[in-house]
Amino acid sequence: MTLQNKLGITDSAELARAEEKISKKKAAEMFEDGFFDELEAGTFDALSQIHYRLFSEVYDFAGVIRDVNIAKGNFRFAPVMYLKPAIDNIEKMPQGTFDEIVEKYVEMNIAHPFREGNGRSMRIWLDLMLKRSLGKVIDWSRVDKDDYLLAMERSPIKDIEIKHLLKNALTDKINDRETFMKSIDHSYYYEGYSVYKTAEL
Repeated sequence: MTLQNKLGITDSAELARAEEKISKKKAAEMFEDGFFDELEAGTFDALSQIHYRLFSEVYDFAGVIRDVNIAKGNFRFAPVMYLKPAIDNIEKMPQGTFDEIVEKYVEMNIAHPFREGNGRSMRIWLDLMLKRSLGKVIDWSRVDKDDYLLAMERSPIKDIEIKHLLKNALTDKINDRETFMKSIDHSYYYEGYSVYKTAEL
């Protein structure tokens, strides 16, 4: 199934390529133009603005909380009817330590507030929290893709794996463009989401 998009693309592979190209261009612009200076780290508003900036040329729903339920394999992300309260609770979570920041990141991943583009937006959001609170970011080139995806799948039950993986990839290169751009690497985001009806819950 190909998501409805502003580009008029009906082939999912073609859409993925176009989306990747545009989002990388937008991420580079965000890094260069001081966009992050105005954001309050750890807030949903910051995440929403990041998502909008990355995907507004591709999707009408950029920056907007999803209105459909989505699943990945057998895992169903937060149902729409509970999504807004979940986001409100996540915003209130502390973010003063590495563990607290990753726990907040994991909870936002479970919420999965957008129809598409959650992973890329949230990794930038994660790095913004780490940068503001700890003076660190993740060097995603040091994070194995398969290990990351598996750790994220397990994180709702046990977050020790994702914490270990990300802690070992921390760097103080917080103003390095190349390090930043790795956060939206196409290969790291989850694929294969499906829409399911509320009646099935």
